[in-house]
This record gives sequence, structure tokens and C-alpha cells, in this order.
Amino acid sequence: MTGCRICGGAVEEFLDLGRQPLSDAFRRPDDDAEEFFYRLAVGQCGDCTMVQLMEEVPRERMFHEDYPYHSSGSAVMREHFTRTALGFLGTELDHDDAFMVEIGCNDGVLLRTVADAGVRHLGFEPSGGVAALAAAAGVRVRTEFFEEETAAAVRAAEGPADVIFAANTICHIPYLDSVLRGADALLGPDGVFVFEDPYWGDIVAKTSFDQIYDEHFYLFTVRSVSELAERFGFALVDIERLPVHGGEIRYTLARAGARTPSPAVAEARAAEDARRLTAPDVLTGFATSVAAIRDDLVALLRTLRAEGRTVAAYGATAKSATVANYCGIGPDLVSYVCDTTPAKQHRVTPGMHIPVEPPETFAGSYPDYALLFAWNHAEEIMAKEEGFRASGGKWIGYVPDVRVS
Repeated sequence: MTGCRICGGAVEEFLDLGRQPLSDAFRRPDDDAEEFFYRLAVGQCGDCTMVQLMEEVPRERMFHEDYPYHSSGSAVMREHFTRTALGFLGTELDHDDAFMVEIGCNDGVLLRTVADAGVRHLGFEPSGGVAALAAAAGVRVRTEFFEEETAAAVRAAEGPADVIFAANTICHIPYLDSVLRGADALLGPDGVFVFEDPYWGDIVAKTSFDQIYDEHFYLFTVRSVSELAERFGFALVDIERLPVHGGEIRYTLARAGARTPSPAVAEARAAEDARRLTAPDVLTGFATSVAAIRDDLVALLRTLRAEGRTVAAYGATAKSATVANYCGIGPDLVSYVCDTTPAKQHRVTPGMHIPVEPPETFAGSYPDYALLFAWNHAEEIMAKEEGFRASGGKWIGYVPDVRVS
């Protein structure tokens, strides 16, 4: 990539995480087909400050019929999306003939609440398997990508939307110009475009480099989202910090001049400036910290295995692909990964081919140590796995640094 996908400015690379596979491509152990790899590197635009990947993975390779991630798989996330839906129902959707559209509705975990309330809705979900789950739950779904053409078709058929919402989806989409033009075509005059995604400020603060993977093409800040909105006739009118997925921000966009921006927007931008979040030395310092975590984690795992300790991992997340492949963590260091998602079980992880086993394997014979890949669900996992701790098992974390607890 030679220029910023948002404004065309020069993008300066500051971190190279090496050769990486598709983060959700869990293969069968006997699958000997050639595996797809790409270079996972991150840069920042010198003009609009958008942090973005240097290489784009074709969307059809990531989002397809067998996409294995289910949004409803976590109780914490189910509760989060129910609260989010109820919030919209009590504000933006509290009138006759209200209409909500979700980009990347996955298995319909949020829109189920909207559907149950009898409110018109539509989900866009190009991954057929999870789209079928949403439809089976009573959610209206289009198995297409949201972009200018498809959004205009919905507007012509169903009228304007009061809310366009997306969770952990907008940062996946390199062609945000088409998405914003689609939002412009579909939203009513006073409608809002609301999305929540990982926050670059939290990633830097926690050195949570595993938030960087193929699906996360953009890593947003309040400043970069503000500049993105303005380029397409919108304004960032509100933000909300969210604790989910290791730290996110919910951004609310409205048509320029339609709503008065919340003081929270200016306050967040001032805080980013005070932190020098986009300064080159901060970015290079982040890269240095990432390399230190890699070295410390690999050294710890090698020491444990040399001592004859058993080590497994917990959570075959998309994020774990970045960690395993950047650090070179394979079955020689981690025997298997425990995961609750049936579509991932009895397969191997992308790139490093660590076996993925169901929770019964973990509980059947606890390892001495468990590397917590799903650290963003730590509280939920710790409560569920009290037996592991009671047996003397210890957790290995690497965010914000390598430690044993």
C-alpha cells in the first residue's frame, strides 16, 4: 500500500509482525492444502493520522460461509448487546415505523432484541453460516456486504434508517469511502451511524499488539474518526468508552450540523493530544515494547517446557494467531488450545497448527500452566475455571506484560 485508504496521504510503517495466516482459518489436521499468508505490518497516515495495515487481505478470504466466530458465544457480550439494543429502543427507535440496520450482524445477537420489540430491522451479514443462525432466530438478514450500492438498494426498498449500527465490524472494512457513502444514502436526516471498535489508545496503553490482525484493518482514535467523518459530510457527535474486548470506543456520527457534539468528543481529543498518541516516538516505543513481550513470553514457555511442565492455552481467538505466529509458538511450547466454539474444535490453529480441543480436554487433566489468549474475557473465564486454579494451575498473561498468576 502506497497511500492512506482514507485521505491518500503518506503512510509510515512502524511495526512489522511478520508473516501471518488468516486469523480465523482453522484447518483440519489432515488438510495439506497450501495455507494463505500475508505480511502483517502497521503504519500511520501523516495527514489524517489513521492507523492502518500496510497490506489488505481480500474480504472473501476472511468472511465466508464457514466463518467460525459467533458473537453470542460470550455471556458478557450477550449482555452487552442486549443493553445496547435496549438503549436504541428507548431513544432513536422509540417511534412508529422506526428502522434499524446493522452492519455485520453475525448470529443476530443484538437484532434479536430489536426484532422481539417489533421494530423494523435489517442485518447485513456476508458470512452465510452465522447469517443463517440470525435468520433462524427471527432476524431479517441480507447475506451481502454493506457498501454504497447495497445501502442505496435498501433505502429505495424500505426508506431511511434511524440507526445504522456496527460492532467490531467497521474497523474490518478497508473501503470505508463506500461505507460512508452508503450511510449517507441510507440514513434519515436526523439518523445516526453508531459503531464500536477497538481503541488504538487502549492498545498502546496495554501493549495489546494481538488486537492487530487481518480483520482489523483500521485501529481508530477519536481524532482519526473525526477526520474520517468530516470527509463524508458527517460529524462525530458523541463517544463512549467501553470495557469490552480489551477496550473499545463507541462512536456516534450524525450529519454535519444535525446534532450538537457532546463535550466528550473534545475532551477525548485533548486527552489524545496530551498523550501524544500519534507521535512517531510513541509509535516506535510501542513497537519496542511488543518485541520485548515476544522475547519474554517465548523465554518463559521454553523454560517451563524444559522443566517438564505441561502448558496449554485458553481461547482460540483471532488475536491468538498474531501472538502465536509472531512469537513462533507451536505445539512444542503449547500442547493444545482449549476453546468452546464447536467449529474450531478438533482443528488446528492458523499457521502454527496447535490442536484445538474442547473444554472437556482441559478439565479432564488440567495442565500446570494455561496461556490466556482470550485475556479480554479473563473475568468470565476465571469464574468458570475455578477448578483449574484449585488444582494448582497457573495462568500466563502477556498484556500489558508477561506474568504468571
